[in-house]
Amino acid sequence: MYSTRSKRKRKKRPGATSRPAGSVTERPNTAARRSGETGGIKVTRGSANVFEDVGFEPEEAANLKVRADLLLDLRQYIEARGWTQTEAAAFFGETQPRISNLLKGEIGRFSIDKLINMLARARIRVRLATEPQAA
Repeated sequence: MYSTRSKRKRKKRPGATSRPAGSVTERPNTAARRSGETGGIKVTRGSANVFEDVGFEPEEAANLKVRADLLLDLRQYIEARGWTQTEAAAFFGETQPRISNLLKGEIGRFSIDKLINMLARARIRVRLATEPQAA
């Protein structure tokens, strides 16, 4: 007979650098954080589009922002009705795995067209507003 190694992860053993019992780690002053003191941390105010802030090109960031907003509206609609993924899939004419993708926020799996069609089926009107940006 032979044996194979277990596929379970082994627990980490405390190393030589572990703290002795009773030692205390100092925590940052939460009151200072609430009052706006940053304690040497640089804070930068973001724009209205988080995708631009993290480095996407403006065109792709705008597309991602629209899809994210539409996806969040669909998720809110489904959660407000207390539907299971199967019930939502039946309503929208989709598969349960697609609804799972939607609820997990996987925006890369949905086009703007698909999201608008799903919102229309839910009788939610979609309006798009445009405005020029400052250069």
